[in-house]
Amino acid sequence: MPHDPYKALYLHVPFCVKRCGYCDFATAAMPRDDARIDAYIEDLCLQIRRKAKEGELACVESVYIGGGTPSHVGMGRLSMLLYTLSTSMRLEPDVECTMEANPESLDGRMVRDIWALGVNRLSLGVQSFDDAVLRTLGRAHDADGARRAVACARERFENVSVDLMCGIPGQSAKSFRASVEEAAALGAAHVSVYPLTIEDGTPFASAVARGALPEPDDDVEAEHMQIAAEVLGAAGFSRYEVASYARPGFSCRHNSAYWTGVPYLGLGRAAATMTQNGQRRMRVQDGQVTDDLDVRQMAAEDLMLGMRMSAGVSEELVARATALIPRTPEVLADLEARGLAVWEGGRFCPTERGWLCGNELYGALLDLAP
Repeated sequence: MPHDPYKALYLHVPFCVKRCGYCDFATAAMPRDDARIDAYIEDLCLQIRRKAKEGELACVESVYIGGGTPSHVGMGRLSMLLYTLSTSMRLEPDVECTMEANPESLDGRMVRDIWALGVNRLSLGVQSFDDAVLRTLGRAHDADGARRAVACARERFENVSVDLMCGIPGQSAKSFRASVEEAAALGAAHVSVYPLTIEDGTPFASAVARGALPEPDDDVEAEHMQIAAEVLGAAGFSRYEVASYARPGFSCRHNSAYWTGVPYLGLGRAAATMTQNGQRRMRVQDGQVTDDLDVRQMAAEDLMLGMRMSAGVSEELVARATALIPRTPEVLADLEARGLAVWEGGRFCPTERGWLCGNELYGALLDLAP
């Protein structure tokens, strides 16, 4: 279908040194010297060039190279990928270009080289600065390695993001607080905090099923999320999205695109693409349509996605949804009465309780147009 121009580009690099026990992403543990990685990167470069020739990259404002672990494939392949990107689209300082990296595969040379080739935001998969927690998760790095990686990244990058996890079995509130404090103290400009979820088919799911690992505790996860908000707020971060905090000027534009209805293009194995025009929104992954929404469903989804952001949704967006779905004000009033959302400054915004009870909040909005 004719569609609005893509504003965000996601490049999937689905290789890791090992798969963590909780991971259900479309990734493969593979030695760095495996020829299949060469073939994959070469094909990804061809896809980038093809889309550039088709004019699909002309309006891209943010690029995200995710995984897997992009840093695992090594600098030679990353150079090829980033050179292809820079010669296929406008990769200038005002275009946010993020690359994910894990501590065990990041070094000073890589930091210097990817910075020189146009990456201006580095996202580090730290997860914890506690060795016992890292062992539970099955990570390939230790706490000292994580500290070195952040320090190394900071030698070139002002915009360094640190991912942390919470609600992990055996992870105390004290341990989690210390990791959040350390991320801020090391100079991260952005911190994302993700509660552990047990995904079907993972080793963690098997361990839970046989009683070798306890189920994550919702109350513990809620306590940890509140600790993150407290610690990062005191350190000068603002919570702009349900799982993300940033120092002033360092909110992730690419992540925000996903929650504000911005069309995005995904290239690589399992990467998702969202196209839309005024009448239809479609998501495609692995060649399969995963969502095909009409205008009413688009309006309901825009309300739901907006409530992931601290800014919430505007009166204009609510009015547009109401014109399509007349019972919208009734549902919003019910969410406010339940303490899940509130009107603030002409916007309908999530409360802390709304974020902690996200299934209730998001479900009620999506149910406006099933």
